[in-house]
Amino acid sequence: MNTTGKPEAPVQTIDIGQTLGRAYAHWQAGQADQAEMACQRILAVWPGHCDAMHLLGLMAHAYGNLDVAIAHLRTACLAPRAPAVYFSDLAEMCRQRGLLAEAEEAARRAVALNPNLPGAWNNLGIVLQELFKLDESRLCLERVLALQPANAEAHNNLANTCKRLGLLDKAELHWQQALAIKPNYAEANSNLANLLNDRADYDRAAELARIAIDLNPQFADAYINLAAIETSRQRHGEALRWLNALLSFAPMHPGGLIAKALALRQADQLKEALDTANLTVSVAPDNPEAHNALGQVLQGQGRFDAALAEFERAITLPGTARETAMLNRATLLMEFGRTEEAQAAFEAVRETFPNSAVALFNLADMHRFTADDPAIARMQAMLAPGGVQSRNDRMMLHFALGKAFLDIGDSERSFHHLDEGNRTKRAATDYDPAATDSWLASIATIFTPGLLESKAGQGAASTLPVFVIGMPRSGTTLVEQILASHPAVHGAGELHQIQHLVESIGGFPETVPQLSAEQLAALGADYLARVTPLAGGSRYVVDKMPSNFFYAGLIRLILPDARIIHCRRDPVDTCLSCYSKLFTGEQAFTYDQSELGRFHRGYQTLMAHWRKVLPSSHFLEVDYEAIVDDVEAQARRMIGFLGLDWNDACLRFHETKRPVRTASVNQVRQPVYRSSAGRWKAHTAQLQPLLAALGITEE
Repeated sequence: MNTTGKPEAPVQTIDIGQTLGRAYAHWQAGQADQAEMACQRILAVWPGHCDAMHLLGLMAHAYGNLDVAIAHLRTACLAPRAPAVYFSDLAEMCRQRGLLAEAEEAARRAVALNPNLPGAWNNLGIVLQELFKLDESRLCLERVLALQPANAEAHNNLANTCKRLGLLDKAELHWQQALAIKPNYAEANSNLANLLNDRADYDRAAELARIAIDLNPQFADAYINLAAIETSRQRHGEALRWLNALLSFAPMHPGGLIAKALALRQADQLKEALDTANLTVSVAPDNPEAHNALGQVLQGQGRFDAALAEFERAITLPGTARETAMLNRATLLMEFGRTEEAQAAFEAVRETFPNSAVALFNLADMHRFTADDPAIARMQAMLAPGGVQSRNDRMMLHFALGKAFLDIGDSERSFHHLDEGNRTKRAATDYDPAATDSWLASIATIFTPGLLESKAGQGAASTLPVFVIGMPRSGTTLVEQILASHPAVHGAGELHQIQHLVESIGGFPETVPQLSAEQLAALGADYLARVTPLAGGSRYVVDKMPSNFFYAGLIRLILPDARIIHCRRDPVDTCLSCYSKLFTGEQAFTYDQSELGRFHRGYQTLMAHWRKVLPSSHFLEVDYEAIVDDVEAQARRMIGFLGLDWNDACLRFHETKRPVRTASVNQVRQPVYRSSAGRWKAHTAQLQPLLAALGITEE
């Protein structure tokens, strides 16, 4: 009843069906404003009308307003008769927002309402994939293909799930089928590139990733995959170039920022890496990969507690990052010498992810096997037909079994696995032995006594750096640990700074004679600027990059006051230790016995040259066997070489709490034992190619 005395406004009546039809027509014609106005007219008459809310949600999603889109879809789905497709669309939007629990609930509601809706099964399959419910995900996506065999997107999604299940052959088959149906499918090209990268088929992988970018220049995953391929090829500058290209049009893309933070960490640009990782976490606070990346950067800076907190945060968040985060946490504990906790952490990974080759690989390195060790049978089963398919996983298992059979004294079975693991790694490694021989010889030719004398004293003056050099597995980590146990010495680990400087001048060693005094001083100052913050006020900082033996002459020119300690070890023991290790970094010469022996001879020749031309006041040689025989005598000799007073802590090096990130991470936490000296003699039958390359004749 009207009690105001004023005439009532006429009630607006519209045809809901016609107005909704016009709204869809306007939207499909690209007339967004008219479509929205039509929806609002419907809502003015019928608040919460599910069809109008659904269309508004689709429009908001198309314009990047994801939160608004989800709010509209939630309202639409409240209607008693909301169709299955609305729940399916809500599931996909929630997935994109990282609301995986809600996404799963909505997707399950969609397939319950309409079991024959392919899109609903597809969206449920993707959500379950991200929740790491992979077996269910596979069933959902196979259901899509049963309903729509020519659905290229479903083939692509099923391939993603199969890859995460370790079914690599099936994954490749589905990506190929997706491309057969839809040749210009950017996502399938990019995903197949990622698989080929895992198989070390880098050229073909890069080609497919570039095709994906050409097809869709704003497809972020293709840039991330191409950067990963370049990282696999140790081309960190190229990796960063592609990631910067992605971030130029999507500056806050979480995946791009995560990849950039990790690429910067690998390039030793830790400050920039930390800034990028912190930005990523602020942009995507509930993204487990973001916390994982931040943890790895903090780990690289030696910040244990902060890194551990990030890994533990990543573990608690839903998604596919849990295994990686658990592995990173275990590795962090191992690097900081918390051995028992690390073993328990790797065991937790194995229990949660029984096919985790990485966990078994690390556990193998952390304990000594016996003949009845159940881990041996477990790893053998994983290598059997029907076991793990990943090339990297199989390679790690071969190295782990090689170590296991070395422990129990079974040379034949040990080298069966070591040979297979090394063959796999060598096939994926770009290495030219002849070119390396020539390059090593050219270094000695360029760095003559005359060159060193003519440029003496032109570099940056500082006694801060101490370089520990030598072959990998020659005792460099042990020497650094002894030195770093002295309160005046900080062990910085394997730094890439000299390599970066070499890359900056280009054409090493031929360009060195043309460097001016100002350039040499600038190179030295650049090194000091990068390394001084690591010292934390210590009198010395140790750069334990073994391969700096290539650059000992350059170090003398740019840092004339720096001291160099060369670690030597029996050639065959050194090479056997190299051959039995799968290195984290690239040691391309170690994966073939003949090439390994050939490289060692070139190394010996170059070191003989440095022995002649470098002053003994700044160049000391230490034999691993001498340390084993008398730790204190050799430790005192090295501490005296640095001009420091003796400190008994140097004899308790295995108790020193500092991160160690080399292949010797577990050995250096133990006192010195003599068992590693001369161990090669028990394996002479399996080491014939190496002995021949070293020119060693059996006695």
